[in-house]
Amino acid sequence: MDKLKCLSFFKCRGKEKVTASSENFHVGENDENQDRGNWSKKSDYLLSMVGYAVGLGNVWRFPYLTYNNGGGAFLIPYAIMLALAGLPLFFLECSLGQFASLGPVSVWRILPLFQGVGITMVLISIFVTIYYNVIIAYSLYYMFASFQSELPWKYCSDWADENCSRTPIVTHCNVSINMTEIIQMNKSWVDANNFTCLNGSEISQPGQLPSEQYWNKVALQRSNGMDETGVIVWYLALCLLLAWLIVGAALFKGIKSSGKVVYFTAIFPYVVLLILLIRGATLDGASKGISYYIGAQSNFTKLREAEVWKDAATQIFYSLSVAWGGLVALSSYNKFNNNCFSDAIVVCLTNCLTSVFAGFAIFSILGHMAHISGKEVSQVVKSGFDLAFIAYPEALAQLPGGPFWSILFFFMLLTLGLDSQFASIETITTTIQDLFPKVMKKMRVPITLGCCLILFLLGLVCVTQAGIYWVNLIDHFCAGWGILIAAILEIVGIIWIYGGNRFIEDIEMMIGAKRWIFWLWWRACWFVITPILLIAILVWSLVQFHRPEYAKIPYPDWAVALGWCMIIFCIIWIPIMAIIKIIQAKGNIFQRFISCCRPASNWGPYLEQHRGERYKDMVDSKKETDHEIPTVSASRKPE
Repeated sequence: MDKLKCLSFFKCRGKEKVTASSENFHVGENDENQDRGNWSKKSDYLLSMVGYAVGLGNVWRFPYLTYNNGGGAFLIPYAIMLALAGLPLFFLECSLGQFASLGPVSVWRILPLFQGVGITMVLISIFVTIYYNVIIAYSLYYMFASFQSELPWKYCSDWADENCSRTPIVTHCNVSINMTEIIQMNKSWVDANNFTCLNGSEISQPGQLPSEQYWNKVALQRSNGMDETGVIVWYLALCLLLAWLIVGAALFKGIKSSGKVVYFTAIFPYVVLLILLIRGATLDGASKGISYYIGAQSNFTKLREAEVWKDAATQIFYSLSVAWGGLVALSSYNKFNNNCFSDAIVVCLTNCLTSVFAGFAIFSILGHMAHISGKEVSQVVKSGFDLAFIAYPEALAQLPGGPFWSILFFFMLLTLGLDSQFASIETITTTIQDLFPKVMKKMRVPITLGCCLILFLLGLVCVTQAGIYWVNLIDHFCAGWGILIAAILEIVGIIWIYGGNRFIEDIEMMIGAKRWIFWLWWRACWFVITPILLIAILVWSLVQFHRPEYAKIPYPDWAVALGWCMIIFCIIWIPIMAIIKIIQAKGNIFQRFISCCRPASNWGPYLEQHRGERYKDMVDSKKETDHEIPTVSASRKPE
């Protein structure tokens, strides 16, 4: 019997007693934390963090923002916002998760009044996870469609209409009637009546690229609006199922399995970007594209515009994936004395340099596309879905060996998306593990696969003929200012209420004491600069808010109302949980409020060996049952 138990995960040696790790296979024998487990190697953690931070936005949004905001000049506000907003919040979240070894909800034992902030982070991550895997499904579909001798969107095939053309389409022209009268007629009438357009009289309009019509008519089978749901596009549904199967397979052992998968999914995109850059650099017009991206077209006068600084701050904020809960969740599996400071520096710099590097690969190809079509780069450059599924595929279709380059590109998008998806699902499962540790220890695999199945079913609406409208709606409402609210409350709660100096002392318990000069910059950012910047971005976002639309098609009122309901459902838990905590506390209303602003009795390092004198009176959370709610202690006063 002992042998049968050992065969599953560990090598048996005689009749050795089965360890707890063999029953709980997401925990290794050498892990410091035998309850939750730790990363097998430091590189597992770093690659997982890089994969989480480096996502699709680095490839399809940053290059466009750089081009649109002054070229190389944009890197100045980008670097400044990294130092003032991105890095301070990133370091804070990594430190918070590592110190308590808890996920984004349970970690708010630090400040019970704000536990709803953690719930908001997880709920927003769930909404985003639903549609993010749909984008991965798009990438899978295009990758499979590329396994042909010629890319299907290279020409206007039988799925195209009369507007499909790479050259302008003549709509009207002048014709001569009876050799004396000259009138302007519709081009179709001219052709039908065997007339000839007078030279120079043609009036034309831009045609729709084959790749654009393929995206709308074939890949999406897009309806005319969100009101027209249509049917489920079966091949997208199968691709979505495959995407979820990949995610589930990578995460069935938690960080022990995903930490190995990221060695491929986090590194492979850099290989592809390098290959695409080398290939792009050899093409005619590549230098023109790169010039538009970051070279001769740099416009430093753009730095006077507030919009440029807002774009830089927003891109940094969303690119680093702060306030989504994933950084806290992934860092919670670190060993207590891991140097989270150096990790934060490495990951943030890698993320930003990747964005810059990706821009060269993207714009070298787009420059070639502009060259062979006789257009300016500004006429072919796109952002978001239009770049990934229209502009870049169009460029690749015109390259020799187009299918090969297309397969590489979409496989790169697949791996970029999967890394972020791994961390998002790990955020959900970590939250479940913290709330129900005994259940999760016995049923990690079925719970993980169950989460994937539920999210797959919820995502089916996004692969209907109106699916792209749903994807855009969720992104418009849930991936915007809800996260900003969570980030602002997070930094205010930890630095201003719990205490910035106290939090620094917690960090020093992990990485060792530092001289006061070391913390001068972090104090300035945490206490003043970062909160002000986040509030400014939030106010700007609310002022600039507009009704969502896709392809110039406005959304109906019910869809906008649904979008507001989704984001309200996410953030409403902040006041709800605050009220619940105050009700559960003892004393008059003032005493209850004060006690909720103090750490819970079980706040501190997860393992007793790390608590020292500062946390010697901490209540051991491992002694609580799954259903118990941590109590708020009135005796844990700020030091």
